[in-house]
Amino acid sequence: MAQSQRVTESRKVWTTLITNTQYLPGLLTLDYSLKKHKSKYPLVALYTDAFPPEGHAILDSRGIPKQRTEYLLPKKGKDYSSDPRFYDCWSKLTPFSLVGYDRVVQLDSDMLVLQNMDELMDLELDPPSMEGKGKRVFAAGHACVCNPLKKPHYPRNWIPDNCAFTSQHSTPEIAQTRGADPAVGPLGFMNGGLQVVNPSNAVYSLILQHLESDAVIDMDFADQSLLSELFRGCWVPLPYIYNALKTLRREGVHAEIWRDDKVKNIHYILAPKPWDEMDAEGNNISADPTHAWWVDVNKERLVMELEKGIK
Repeated sequence: MAQSQRVTESRKVWTTLITNTQYLPGLLTLDYSLKKHKSKYPLVALYTDAFPPEGHAILDSRGIPKQRTEYLLPKKGKDYSSDPRFYDCWSKLTPFSLVGYDRVVQLDSDMLVLQNMDELMDLELDPPSMEGKGKRVFAAGHACVCNPLKKPHYPRNWIPDNCAFTSQHSTPEIAQTRGADPAVGPLGFMNGGLQVVNPSNAVYSLILQHLESDAVIDMDFADQSLLSELFRGCWVPLPYIYNALKTLRREGVHAEIWRDDKVKNIHYILAPKPWDEMDAEGNNISADPTHAWWVDVNKERLVMELEKGIK
């Protein structure tokens, strides 16, 4: 079982967390999509001890760099039985600790890159020497707090009037290049799917201290709740195109700002995932048109792997 750390020479990397094989189709297609759009930087898989041997074999056969990471979990955590995925999400805070790199852009494995976005590697952020005391600690996209699926366990103040994206409905062209000011709504909430980070021991120490505090008991959305609270007003809001939550495209949510040709990275939040809605031949059977985008790129990946003799 090959579980040793894979060393990458790049000082700037994309990372993605993997704890089980359920998300492997997403990770492999994410890696392929980055390469398809000619990113200069590698994707490093951050795996926890729960990641099984067959998963390691799959990454190794495709030459995807990997690095072990601790499984983070607060001692006084909230009960996430209504949304168990949030137990794993705390470990997405790890990129702040990866001081072996100058820049880390964390991506969720259920994302698909549609255009090159290497410019995120050069986005201006506070240097580690500022120890988290500046106004540009990290960059991220906004969370959509509309709760379009009407999940009963979501906070009552998650309504369209409080959503940063709603504030951009009248200026859709600006929404393609500029993120809404977090101050426009009372929540100022980020989505943890994409985080642009300058790793820093000092910042990571602040995060761990907050993780061990009583504050986490009331954090509904794990890592993104912590970062939104700890660094309120101190993060850089990115335009939706870098973390285009698939639900934004729907009528009645934020279709006013969505432009298919502008999206650089789509995020397949919530279930089902595109790989859950394929037939036995790998064809798309989803009613969501964005799932077909993922399936088409996945087919390209499988053809490429077959040509290379990868099983």
